[in-house]
Amino acid sequence: MVTLELALATLGAAAVLVVLAWVLTVVMLLVRCQDTATGIARQEARGDSDASSRVASGRPQGARVAIGRERDEIHIVVTLEARPWAAWLPSVPLTASATAIAEPS
Repeated sequence: MVTLELALATLGAAAVLVVLAWVLTVVMLLVRCQDTATGIARQEARGDSDASSRVASGRPQGARVAIGRERDEIHIVVTLEARPWAAWLPSVPLTASATAIAEPS
């Protein structure tokens, strides 16, 4: 009886570990999206579109970047339908945004 309980506990612990690793991967993708949004907002505020393009090229695969301007504010929204590890796993919609005030030229 102890062997069965030990086997089930081991399988349960392994399942929890896999789920935690998957969640950590999703959180890391969200952090990358936020870094991308912040970096693009900073470069756009400076008026440096070349540097903004370089920052945008480092975004996670499949992420979409939307740039909006309202008076002297620059709004960046990065969205991603995250499917870490496998396409058959459920997707997680991630959104990161940043706002910067344009620097005077």
